[in-house]
Amino acid sequence: MIKKVSTKASAKASPKATGKGAAKTTAKGQSKKVAAPKQTPIKQEGVQADLLNEPADMTVLNRLYDVVLSRKGTDPSVSHSARLLSRGTYKIAQKFGEEAVECLIEAVAGRKDLLVGESADVLYHLIVLWVDAGITPDDVWAELRRREGTSGIAEKASRPKETFAKKDK
Repeated sequence: MIKKVSTKASAKASPKATGKGAAKTTAKGQSKKVAAPKQTPIKQEGVQADLLNEPADMTVLNRLYDVVLSRKGTDPSVSHSARLLSRGTYKIAQKFGEEAVECLIEAVAGRKDLLVGESADVLYHLIVLWVDAGITPDDVWAELRRREGTSGIAEKASRPKETFAKKDK
C-alpha cells in the first residue's frame, strides 16, 4: 500500500513544522530558516492510507525504522536519511546530539509543544544511528523487556564496572 505522510501542523506545532520559511532557533540562539517538509509517499502493497490514522505506539517507530533503512545506500540528494547515512557515523551522532540538546532546552524552558517536536527529532536521529550501527528496533525492545520489572538502581548496579588504566605521564 502507498502511505502518505501528512505535514499538517496542529495549532500547537513548533515553528519548525509550521511551513515554508519557518524560523528555527539553534542551540546557539541563532535563527535559521527551515523549508516546509515535503509530502513523501511510502510505497507498500499499492494502497493509500493516512499514517496519522495508524496506531501511535511502537509500530510508528518500527515503520520509521523501515523507511530509514530503505533509504540506506540511495541517492543522498533525494532523501535526508540517505544524506545523513552517506555522511557517516560521526555526522549522524553530531546531528543526534544537536537534537538532544534542543530537546533539553525546550524541556528546561517548559515549552511542552516545542518539546514534542524536538522529541520527535531525537527519535528520528536515534533511528538513523540504529540503521548506521546495524541495530534493529527489536534489539532495543528486547533490552527494554529484559529490564522490565527491575528497579533502575538494581539494573545499573548489575552492570559490569569499567576500569580504566592510568596513563603514564
